[in-house]
Amino acid sequence: MKPHALIGAALLASLLGACAPAVTAPQTGRIVNAVTGQEGTVTFTRGTLTPRLGDPFAPDNATIRIGGRTYTGRTYLIGGGALPGGLGFSVAFGASSGTDGSAFTGGGTRVEGGRPVPAYTGNLIARAEGAPPALLTCTLTVDAQERGIGECFDGAGTRYALQF
Repeated sequence: MKPHALIGAALLASLLGACAPAVTAPQTGRIVNAVTGQEGTVTFTRGTLTPRLGDPFAPDNATIRIGGRTYTGRTYLIGGGALPGGLGFSVAFGASSGTDGSAFTGGGTRVEGGRPVPAYTGNLIARAEGAPPALLTCTLTVDAQERGIGECFDGAGTRYALQF
């Protein structure tokens, strides 16, 4: 392929990418009953899993479906936290030779801790209408990409695990 054709294709691809709509699909995950193992889904409105200071009465942004019931509620997150980063490990080997016939070899290893990942903590209070009314209260830890984990309890004390 000619260089100018390759550059033209790259420009066209970047132009089309700039015109593409933003990703607005909901953030979807799962919820699992810790006693029975029954699974359900949890859905968050994209862009709402960030700290919203001073707005505990914002519109609902979460829907949980489990056990034939649908719960709706909203999250309230506060910032300033961090999740621990992973460990890094590297190994290096090298060799060289000089014009005078000398040769050198070497190697090394390195282990280091990863950088902390910014995270937000908060809660979710979700309610189900109908008879009998039901409530889930959840604690959440969410990273900057709106992925996270959590734990919920219902009115009977049953624990649920969240992944999203």
